[in-house]
Amino acid sequence: MPDVFADLVGQDEAVVELRRAAAAAAAVLRAGAAALVTAGPNGGDGSAGDDAVTGVDPSAGMTHAWIFTGPPGSGRSVAARAFAAALQCVHGTGCGECPGCHTTMGATNADVRMVVPEGLSIGVGEMRALVLRAASTPSGGRWQVVVIEDADRLTEAAGNALLKAIEEPPPRTVFLLCAPSTHPDDISVTIRSRCRVVPLRQPPAAAVAEVLVRRDGIAPDVAQWAASAAQGHVGRARRLARDPEARKRREAVLAVPRRLTGVGAAFDAASALIEAAEAEAEASVTEADTTERAALETALGAGGTGRGAAGALRGAAGQLKELEKRQKSRATRAQRDALDRALVDLAGFYRDALTMALRAPVAPVHTDTAALAGAGAQKWDADGALRRLEAVLACRAAIEANVKPRIAVEAMMLALWKG
Repeated sequence: MPDVFADLVGQDEAVVELRRAAAAAAAVLRAGAAALVTAGPNGGDGSAGDDAVTGVDPSAGMTHAWIFTGPPGSGRSVAARAFAAALQCVHGTGCGECPGCHTTMGATNADVRMVVPEGLSIGVGEMRALVLRAASTPSGGRWQVVVIEDADRLTEAAGNALLKAIEEPPPRTVFLLCAPSTHPDDISVTIRSRCRVVPLRQPPAAAVAEVLVRRDGIAPDVAQWAASAAQGHVGRARRLARDPEARKRREAVLAVPRRLTGVGAAFDAASALIEAAEAEAEASVTEADTTERAALETALGAGGTGRGAAGALRGAAGQLKELEKRQKSRATRAQRDALDRALVDLAGFYRDALTMALRAPVAPVHTDTAALAGAGAQKWDADGALRRLEAVLACRAAIEANVKPRIAVEAMMLALWKG
């Protein structure tokens, strides 16, 4: 197994900071253990504990709460998981070989809890239960680590519950939050003020291509194309390189500009985009929904015989309804994520048209539609390309603000047609 930070692409400065913090965290544990040994069974001040880590300030570089920020695809959750593994590493380095690293990276470490919201938000009930569990003593003797992906989805009440835990943290608990930015709309100012921020950047296409070749065995030319088309998003680049369906969906999105020949065509394009996102979302969640429902029904007595089993299943309507509610929320999020990926591709096309109109010396995002973007640049000029790019970005912002996706996309298509 490689070093735990190996998959954090193009984030050298962040890796250095996290390694330093992990080493400091290990020094804290060694200092505490040395102090207990020195104190002995009859007590004492444990002052010799500092001698055990001569030359190392145990508190330097380490704190109990962190926020990983950066654009989509920059590796926020990858960085958080890798740091969690380094904290559990017996060497304090994230070696990738010890049991602490193996279990954390394999999501089986009892002291590392991953919170990955399946719906549109993280509720207060879930957060209170998590905080309560995080207060327990680490079973492995190192750290209790809580990783919250998409911390920008915390409800206000959930954020307040987390804030209380961060303000008064248990001695061996570390909170790792992931958010797009530290803007108040993404993460509350009060939470941010109590955390150390690790900013991540969009990794360069060359770095993404290199990891696709090295880790996934993808041909160099395909890897380079996928890395460029994905605009630095590692996961999306992998999908484009390996999934023909993902490439077909991208081609359909990039065909939108030449379909906008009138008002009717604009509404048709909007419907096609929405329906494609719905189909992609349904395909991604159907298997998980079916498995979850079957598992719950089995746990509630489905397939059993006798009056007891039948009665238990009849009384399970509430639990099944709650499961359906969670699955519906997950499907909504999956649809919005699929639609957002399409909008990012469309924004890349109009960005190419804008840079060509300005004769900017930069490479296009979509090399396979560069000729079409160039024709658009000549037809619209820089102002027209910029207005269209702004329309796509405004659509993304509207959907993020909970505007109905169909309404937002229809408004965008009309704006793209009008220019």
